[in-house]
Amino acid sequence: MEKGVRIDKFLWAVRLFKTRSIASEACKKGRVTMDNQSIKSSRTIKIGDKISIRVPPIIRTYEVLDVAEKRMGAKLTPDFIKDITAPDQLETLELAKLASSSGRNKGLGRPTKKDRRDIERLQEGDWDNF
Repeated sequence: MEKGVRIDKFLWAVRLFKTRSIASEACKKGRVTMDNQSIKSSRTIKIGDKISIRVPPIIRTYEVLDVAEKRMGAKLTPDFIKDITAPDQLETLELAKLASSSGRNKGLGRPTKKDRRDIERLQEGDWDNF
């Protein structure tokens, strides 16, 4: 008899989601798919299944190498799951990271009045005041 485990429990065990309830919620929202069909959190998975998880802006794809019900250390996850995400998806992720890193440093909040005035001067072409 081939063993299987609930998809939400497995995704939590291999550390793809922080909690089991978050994994279950992702299944309910249709973010977790198998064979291009969204699946319920109670779906049983087996070795060899391919799981796709929509994590905007990309879709990550994993192959199940072994099943586990108990949460494991991060070093053990490669024995249970293999990332087979398409290279074009990974390239899209890198482009999104680069796009978000340009501009203001993270955590600085909204531009100040001085920042806004400087931006307006640049847009008008007034280079002498810099």
